[in-house]
Amino acid sequence: MASSAPLTRERILIAADDLFYAEGLAAISMDRLAARAGVTKKTLYYHFRSKDDLMGAYLEARRGPVLRRYQDWAGTTGSVGERMARMLRKLALNADDRGWRGCGFIRAACELAHLPGHPASVSARRHKAEFEAWMRAMLEEERHAHSDRLARVLMVLLDGAIVQTLIHRRSEHAEAAAESVGALLGTPASTRRIAPPGSAREQSAAA
Repeated sequence: MASSAPLTRERILIAADDLFYAEGLAAISMDRLAARAGVTKKTLYYHFRSKDDLMGAYLEARRGPVLRRYQDWAGTTGSVGERMARMLRKLALNADDRGWRGCGFIRAACELAHLPGHPASVSARRHKAEFEAWMRAMLEEERHAHSDRLARVLMVLLDGAIVQTLIHRRSEHAEAAAESVGALLGTPASTRRIAPPGSAREQSAAA
């Protein structure tokens, strides 16, 4: 078993990706996972001590590919605002894809909201933090002020667009987020700044 162990583990993770993403974490039994992977339950438990461990490993395996997909959508040319708007407009195209189930990390966090220490919850937080760090690095490179806060705003726009697109199966919300990003990041920090939280400028804008 040792010589084929990596391939078997990969096959199990592929099966988990297919089933968990399509139907959710709680809905899938270890029996179904073993059958989809073409292994026995004994083999399944040889590689993963529990379903909880497999759920966490499934999301860990998705982290890199998902981030790279969004980075590919954003591209490497243009300003941060242009790149984020491009990424969101690519996201909008998923509205008509019935196989698209939104963000697996958000869905896992919602399913496991009562278990913040669950391996899948931990992986979801790690992924979102890594995603935000990528955005922050781009903002810093373009010398935007308050890059930490701006990165959080971008994450709220992105995750909100994902959830609303999934709920309504329409592209308008992702398109609206793209427009908002364009307005927010239309110019670098040298000419456009976000007021610190609680400032008079921010309170006036909120009103």
